[in-house]
Amino acid sequence: MPEPVPIVPLRRPGRWIGAAVGLIGAALVAWGAATNPAYDWPTYWRYLFDARISAGALTTLELTVTAMAIGIGLGLVVAVMRLSGNPVLGVIAWLYVWVFRGTPVYVQLVFWGLFPSIYRSIDLGVPFGPQFVHLDIQGLSAAFMFAFIGLGLNEAAYMAEIFRAGVNSVGIGQLDAATALGMSWLLMMRRIVLPQAMRLVIPPTGNEIISMLKTTSLVTAVPLSTELYGRAREIYGINFRPIPLMLVAATWYLAMTSVLMVGQHFLERRYQVGRR
Repeated sequence: MPEPVPIVPLRRPGRWIGAAVGLIGAALVAWGAATNPAYDWPTYWRYLFDARISAGALTTLELTVTAMAIGIGLGLVVAVMRLSGNPVLGVIAWLYVWVFRGTPVYVQLVFWGLFPSIYRSIDLGVPFGPQFVHLDIQGLSAAFMFAFIGLGLNEAAYMAEIFRAGVNSVGIGQLDAATALGMSWLLMMRRIVLPQAMRLVIPPTGNEIISMLKTTSLVTAVPLSTELYGRAREIYGINFRPIPLMLVAATWYLAMTSVLMVGQHFLERRYQVGRR
């Protein structure tokens, strides 16, 4: 019998060199941050679990949930309008996506903050006839409502494109086969289209949720200052310590986005069964 061929593991010196350089660089950055008095770590630890900061984080989560609920629901409707054969609905949906994707979200929030100045009241009724509902916009103190409406309407334009891409990823042959079997449109969407489209919809939707959580820091344009960034800005406006307070806000944002990333990971695993 021939002698066995010795198995020699492949050596990768580049990995060890890269790891060493990365660890040394990270250690130097951490040491520099720990010894730099500008970071003011005692102030950081004093306000990390402050009641105002935690209340602002809760408001941030509420804004994220309500805005994403509007974005996902309205985005699905807009996607269906674009995929329908009705040219009027298709043009309306395309114009909606064009306007809200083509303008900055901060500018849109500024307009929502000026909404009471643009529309002083809303009247619903018969034209040139009786009015059934009269709403005094200037008398409202609804900065939170205008904030999540502005964020949700902007998000719906992006979610519509995500849903449209997911539905278009399903082969047309499967739709023809479902139609030949006598499936209704709703049954076909529930049994054929959505289970396959969710594999492509979940990852970008998770990214949009994480992005929305961070975008809530722009609601100061409404103006709304009760969310996380607004609370941190109020505190450092009093004690003149912006760097540690920004680090506190960044820590809370990082913690919340990390939890959302874990949830996204398990959802992706759930809908990727059979394809791994």
